Amino acid sequence: MEGFAKALSDLADSVEVKQAPEDYEKDGLLYCGKCNTAKQVQIVVCGRVMKPFCMCKCGEEEYKREQENIRETFRREEIERNRSTGFLDLDMQGCTFACDDRKNAKISDICKRYVEHFQVMHRKGKGLMFYGGTGTGKSFMAACIANALIDEGHKCLVTNFPRIINELTGLFEGKQEYINDLNRYALLVIDDLAIERETEYTAEIIQNVIDSRYRANKPLIITTNLTIEEIMNPKGIRKQRLFSRLKEMCLPIELTGEDRRDKKFEDNYNAISKLLGI
Repeated sequence: MEGFAKALSDLADSVEVKQAPEDYEKDGLLYCGKCNTAKQVQIVVCGRVMKPFCMCKCGEEEYKREQENIRETFRREEIERNRSTGFLDLDMQGCTFACDDRKNAKISDICKRYVEHFQVMHRKGKGLMFYGGTGTGKSFMAACIANALIDEGHKCLVTNFPRIINELTGLFEGKQEYINDLNRYALLVIDDLAIERETEYTAEIIQNVIDSRYRANKPLIITTNLTIEEIMNPKGIRKQRLFSRLKEMCLPIELTGEDRRDKKFEDNYNAISKLLGI
């Protein structure tokens, strides 16, 4: 026991403590000159009196701040990693609610509420289906939701079926593993459904991805230029089966308004024309 006490004493003596000029001694112990709490404690082990160093109150607070800063740095780095892997199109990384012009405030509020209640949506495996004309903001709103969820620490993937089909076409094996791996994302966004060339092969892939997501009870957000008539009453057994599943998983929401792409093109054209003196 004596050897243990000596070893403990040597260990206590080896611990460094930040001693400031304003620190002082009181009752044989070192005290912090800022918070007036002890930087040493007195203990007796096997009859040996030891005075190991400890953290004063302000030292503990500083340590907690440092650890919180480290955790926050790691959290932000993880968020940015999730954003870079979740958005395969770099332009969509900048689609956030902060950039929303709220020309369609009702839709904006619906999307924000989906994020607010995502724990429930995730548990129930429920998503959204944005449909409407070209340039009405469907992809933008879907990306806003994904970005907000990524900021909250969720893993999301924004992609489309042509990209998924290309990835799977290049695989000699492990195609089902690739599809199953999509379910590791808390939210999967499929942009521009129905723009892909329809063949027996592509239809099978699309159905497999949707069915896999359904069986995993994971939420899905779809954007499409299809009309509500095409969504509710699709033609052909294959499409009927697909949209029957999607209607069970996703709440259809229509986006209307002017084609924002045309407006953006016009603004860019006018700006460049003015710059070039056209």
